[in-house]
Amino acid sequence: MSHEGIRIVSKEEEQARNKEPHQLPREAVTPLKVRVLLTEGKGLEIDWTDGHKSAWGFKWLRDACPCATCNDVREAAGLKPGQSAPAPVQLLPMYTPPAKPKSVTPIGRYALQFNWEDGHTAGIYSWDYLRRNCQCAECTALDKN
Repeated sequence: MSHEGIRIVSKEEEQARNKEPHQLPREAVTPLKVRVLLTEGKGLEIDWTDGHKSAWGFKWLRDACPCATCNDVREAAGLKPGQSAPAPVQLLPMYTPPAKPKSVTPIGRYALQFNWEDGHTAGIYSWDYLRRNCQCAECTALDKN
């Protein structure tokens, strides 16, 4: 019998994986107004039906790409959505242009898909994913507790 593929998981990690996220109320994941500030190069703003307002910068959105590949890379590095991987130490750091999409496409009535300037297009940002990862001061304070 081979032990290949066996992974030891801590009790905390197992509990975190098995924890089902609670379902958000419909008003919390239904956008009232969506603004993609492409020309300004700022990011995405959503006013939700429940009165909440959310905003994300393009850098955060690119680093939080929900596609399977980006998610696997983030998990392997122990990063949360939106956290950048540490840049490799270089004698002469190379300039990296800021993350910016070429275009944004609505996906049905449930998500947005960004066509990033770096060629990446696989991530579909559902309203639920965006609301659960709201970056407003109120929501980020709740995440720290």
